[in-house]
Amino acid sequence: MHLDHLPGSFFGPSNLIELLQHRALHQGNDMGFRFLLDGEKKAVEWTYADVDRKARAIAASLQAMDLEGERALLLYPSGLDFVAAFFGCLYAGVTAVPAYPPRRNRNMARIDAIANDAQAKIALTTFDVLQRVQTMIGETPALQQIRWRATDQCDEGLADSWRRPDVHGETLAFFQYTSGSTGTPKGVMLSHANLMHNSAMISYAFEHTRSGSGCFWLPLYHDMGLIGGILQPLYMGKSNTLLSPTHFLQRPARWLQLMSQSGATISGGPNFAYDLCVEKVTAEQKAVLDLSRWSLAFNGAEPVRAATIDRFSEAFAECGFRREAFYPCYGLAEATLIVTGGFKQSPPVVRSFEVEGLENHEVIEAESGSKGSRELVGSGGNLLDQQIQIADPETFEPFGECGRNLGLGAERRSRLLATRRSDQGNFPGKAQ
Repeated sequence: MHLDHLPGSFFGPSNLIELLQHRALHQGNDMGFRFLLDGEKKAVEWTYADVDRKARAIAASLQAMDLEGERALLLYPSGLDFVAAFFGCLYAGVTAVPAYPPRRNRNMARIDAIANDAQAKIALTTFDVLQRVQTMIGETPALQQIRWRATDQCDEGLADSWRRPDVHGETLAFFQYTSGSTGTPKGVMLSHANLMHNSAMISYAFEHTRSGSGCFWLPLYHDMGLIGGILQPLYMGKSNTLLSPTHFLQRPARWLQLMSQSGATISGGPNFAYDLCVEKVTAEQKAVLDLSRWSLAFNGAEPVRAATIDRFSEAFAECGFRREAFYPCYGLAEATLIVTGGFKQSPPVVRSFEVEGLENHEVIEAESGSKGSRELVGSGGNLLDQQIQIADPETFEPFGECGRNLGLGAERRSRLLATRRSDQGNFPGKAQ
């Protein structure tokens, strides 16, 4: 195996190239990623050595096109081809720009806007997707100007001609585009150092261990799926099983069945996913589930509902699921990902507040279940060496000492502000 010297810092690899090569060198035969092609049994598995070799082959092809320092669109359906292409870009010193693959009459305007904003020079995808979108490319100005390549057709023999690029902590790794639901999508520039630091924060917050394993159905082009489902398992050197969002949405029981069969210890998603399981998983399906090893069920990316936590915990208690496994958290692309979280073994913090006060940006506690009150779920507190700044949502001017005008004690202030983050989704403050 061709593996260059790994210069990383005293504490380990300083960038994602060093990290993957470290895994390939020391855990080359370990299964890194497993993808369920049918959402249930038919699977493809790649070891860390497989990922490294495929990444080097794709990188060598990009280097042959003199694309180091440029940007590449990644337009992939869920699957391991995305994993290879993402690391292929990093191995070539090319900034990856993940987006969902185009479909007829859908996503084309968004993808065109992303390609234009990122000034992408090439689009990477699979052969099947490329064949399907050929007629659509001519309808979008930006996509007509760039090269297209199907990386699943790449000759793996090219891996031996790969040349290590000049990549360090401050080198851009990828652009994460925000949802763009109310306007043109905006890209967040994330460096290798950003990603390595945030991976360390997630490990600290989730209290990961090497003996654990994960299961993810979240979209890989989205930050929660990419960082949580690919980079975090790689950072910890533990395997991860993936299935597509479509397979989960078609049959939510697949997610829980996979957790049961694989013995995965960590998984999660937005609040709606837990509600969907309560509504769609049948009594017969629950009868054969063992969720007792699921020690951390993160809940984020949209408002976390106390009722959802109650319903899911009650519905799947017979399967061994513990309410304490729920882990409400808050993150955003501008902060790489995670911003706040609590303690793994602590149950979710739920408190009631006066609705009228919340509507006027005031925090007034109320009796649980009282008229005019609303239950809010806390998203934990600040993590490690991160700084959080609370800003006025209209002027973006920072407040003074965090929450001083609320008249609350310091410990309680931080919890309540984190709670409001959970309720509001993408809180418009700045997190660094």
